[in-house]
Amino acid sequence: MIAIIDYGMGNLRSVQKAFEYLGYNAVITDDIAEMERADKLVLPGVGAFGDAIQTIRDKGIDKVIYKAAEDKKPFLGICLGMQMIFDKSYEYGEFEGLGLIKGEIKLLPDNVKKPHIGWNDLDIKMRSPLFEGLPEKPYVYFVHSYYLETDAPVVSATTYYGKDIQVAVQKDNIFALQFHPEKSGDVGLQILKNFGGV
Repeated sequence: MIAIIDYGMGNLRSVQKAFEYLGYNAVITDDIAEMERADKLVLPGVGAFGDAIQTIRDKGIDKVIYKAAEDKKPFLGICLGMQMIFDKSYEYGEFEGLGLIKGEIKLLPDNVKKPHIGWNDLDIKMRSPLFEGLPEKPYVYFVHSYYLETDAPVVSATTYYGKDIQVAVQKDNIFALQFHPEKSGDVGLQILKNFGGV
């Protein structure tokens, strides 16, 4: 069972529908016990980092995520869910993230339109189970104003938006995507299918 973590932010149903279409049992839940029972965890999200990380901590979901990392349970962060696994965000202030991977979340460069909305191609940087069966230059859908900067050896894909931007990471059982696979057509479905199979 795949648990899609419900902390009150994001279009969770579209992620659930994509997994169901692929034949996976995916439940939207805010129940800690159900998250702990799940085989895999997905942390989606759209919204402000500060509010989201506070809610995650208030509900005790951070402890579930830390335990999943420790137990090597497959975990997928999407968009804001990706950003929260890093050390820090500078979105409307300065906020501490979960610190699962070293890195910071910063505002997109001055020379680009914000938010970044639309389709961009991925430049695959690392062999990843999530990218099996994809075309050489897969196109995916983005909606974001903030992006990751990390020097940790975890970046599995970048895209160009004013400059090269880190948009996918992998460390052990942890996978995270700045783009929305559930809105990225056949490419996104293949990525979610691959996650379901890890």
